[in-house]
Amino acid sequence: LHHFLSSVSFNNSAGDYISFDENRRLLVGMDIINWIISSNLSLHRKKIGRMALGEALTISKDAIVWHSWFNQVQPISICTKNCQPGTSKKVKEGKPFCCYDCILCPDGKISEKEALVLGIFLKHHNSPIVVANNRNLSYTLLVSLLLCFLCMFLFLGRPEQVTCLIRQTAFGIIFSVVVSCVLAKTITVVLAFLATKPGSKMRRWVGSRLANSVLFSCSLIQACICISWMWTSPPFVETDTHSVSEQIILQCNEGSVIMFYCVLGYLGFLAIISFSVAFLARKLPDTFNEAKFITFSMLVFCSVWLSFVPTYLSTKGKYMVAVEIFSIFASSA
Repeated sequence: LHHFLSSVSFNNSAGDYISFDENRRLLVGMDIINWIISSNLSLHRKKIGRMALGEALTISKDAIVWHSWFNQVQPISICTKNCQPGTSKKVKEGKPFCCYDCILCPDGKISEKEALVLGIFLKHHNSPIVVANNRNLSYTLLVSLLLCFLCMFLFLGRPEQVTCLIRQTAFGIIFSVVVSCVLAKTITVVLAFLATKPGSKMRRWVGSRLANSVLFSCSLIQACICISWMWTSPPFVETDTHSVSEQIILQCNEGSVIMFYCVLGYLGFLAIISFSVAFLARKLPDTFNEAKFITFSMLVFCSVWLSFVPTYLSTKGKYMVAVEIFSIFASSA
């Protein structure tokens, strides 16, 4: 019956005019009522909130009366405390997914490797090995990797206009910074090896200036793509009434599918260049063996996002979000 609502309008028993917009949403506000049973078993209503048209839902928590006859108290949305550093989450069998046990990390394992590596770099930032590893570029890479994991949370929960605008933009720009850092590191490793040869003219290119230029220029291009996307056809919240006959799915429409794939295509372009340069430099001496690890990382990154495209196109609704979250998590790890 959902597709008939756009043409329905009527007056309710209170005399309020009720109608629906083109998305079949009510064009009227609602009061949030708390039903209270008094000691003499009489019922009375108390207004505790309001959901006005075009405004956020407001509820006064202090005004809510929780019934004490059945030991009713304010519900808690979590059933487990946050796990402390040095522990990891383990889902409880037969319990909701938000319920888990905190177990100690195995010997030799840590719960947050990016934060630990960043801490080691900060503590020993003046040591020769950190300086030789391009200190500022390493800081940028580690912070960007942390942000990659955090940007997954923008895809969770009820879609809002702000999150729809931010999530793909944040994903595209942050990942372009990560891949640009990897590309800059790869180029630096190759040039550092070439500069060791007698009479090499590559020595003037070795340094932070070239790496910073690669990072800035590659990230700027992705930022320009995202800005043009937001300017021409930004994402928006829409209701899907066709995928599931008995459900209304609230989801983010990307606005312009072409711009979305332009963002992915540019990331793939950067990843392929990084992989190609690292692959050609994979047989460098052990002193410059960082290219081997970059080759493997870019191979995994490209494999994840190559498999993402057909999977994303063949899914709908909440499964599209799940596929993208998994791809972000797998490529960030």
